[in-house]
Amino acid sequence: MRTIVAATAFAAALAVAAPAEAGCIKGAVVGGVAGHVAGHHALLGAAAGCAVGHHMKVKAQQQQAAPAPAPADAPHS
Repeated sequence: MRTIVAATAFAAALAVAAPAEAGCIKGAVVGGVAGHVAGHHALLGAAAGCAVGHHMKVKAQQQQAAPAPAPADAPHS
């Protein structure tokens, strides 16, 4: 129980302290806790969480970098 509380506190601290750098680390912490609770598979959960967190971070960065599409009803020149 103490490990779950510590991991949850660590995940919360990461989310508050460095939201821009939290991709893999945040996902690994959350996935590790979930894997531990789901059947003592913390390492498997951490690996999956890291992959998902990294993917979501890259996807968010790509959406921010992409230019907004022009509205369909805008007049064309």
